[in-house]
Amino acid sequence: MRWSAPEPRLVNGQVQRPTLHHSRTLTVPADAAAQVRRSGRLTPELRRDLDRAYAAVDARTPRDLRFSRAGRAWTAQARTGWTVDRAASDRAVLDALNAGRNSAPLRVNLTAPARSVAWAAARRITHLGSGTSSFTGSPDFRVQNIRVGASRVHGQWIEAGRELNFNALIGPVTAARGFVPGYVITGNRLSTEDGGGLCQVSTTVFRAAWTAGLPVTERHAHSYQVAYYGQPGLDAAVYAPAKNLRWRNDTPAPMLVQADWDTRTSRLNVHLFGQDDGRRIWTGTPEQSQVRPAPGPTFVSDPALNGDEARRIDMPAPGALVSVTRQVRLPGGKVRRDTLVSRYRPWGGVFAVAPGDGRLRN
Repeated sequence: MRWSAPEPRLVNGQVQRPTLHHSRTLTVPADAAAQVRRSGRLTPELRRDLDRAYAAVDARTPRDLRFSRAGRAWTAQARTGWTVDRAASDRAVLDALNAGRNSAPLRVNLTAPARSVAWAAARRITHLGSGTSSFTGSPDFRVQNIRVGASRVHGQWIEAGRELNFNALIGPVTAARGFVPGYVITGNRLSTEDGGGLCQVSTTVFRAAWTAGLPVTERHAHSYQVAYYGQPGLDAAVYAPAKNLRWRNDTPAPMLVQADWDTRTSRLNVHLFGQDDGRRIWTGTPEQSQVRPAPGPTFVSDPALNGDEARRIDMPAPGALVSVTRQVRLPGGKVRRDTLVSRYRPWGGVFAVAPGDGRLRN
């Protein structure tokens, strides 16, 4: 059974409509084919097999467009939904069996997604900015939470004039939703809670919005500099409900958020796609002042360790005041100047040691 369907793509702002050809194989025993030719009707067994084949084709539902990158170019492709015209396809199968042919056209109706390639082309949807971060050295629990958190923001659309609310997109951070316990900084200590590592996702989402020149309406620096995030000043801590990340889509069209991650290279990327309204963005490098050295480390008990064993959980970092400036020239010539200020306390890092270790009393 063969059918063809267009698979539109958006390449460099232009819509291309290549037609792809598909097929499914249905095995019909010789005696069943002979029975169909004698009776002119499908056998119960063939009816069952056809319905299964039709259901497999019908399982393809519409999906809004997504972007993929080949080199430096971005290509968008959506997915049409398929629904088999059963009556027409049944007749085609019967005709093929009666004529002794080994193929029949499958009649498939197409359903376009709400945000199709044509829809995106009409609104000039293109790549606006990206954020990236490294989670090299993260333990397994942290990698798991990063993957789950990134999957929650991937594919989200932010309508024009609306805010991205990070905590709302992530939802409840529970084991039932795929999160696992990990280390989080609470006050002056390191504790274990479901979702430790989610700030890797919020930081990367923030960096994408900052790069794209979007207004950031809520952002919190971490209490301490976190080694995973590289140069300080461009991190975004979240801890529901007290700390959230929000930014507003002030462009004329809806905006798509996509996330991808590579556990081999330990890279997380967040990309934003929307209408380029002509704004121009200049971002400065973080500037540090009031630098203070890191104190001695903190020690926490880990029953899995014995004797004098010690395992580093978190790296030390100096305290500092860090400022980062961004200038956005909006359409019409208005210039918006934003300055992020992050105050980091000195942090001595954390070691896990065996219960009863003398360093736990220091």
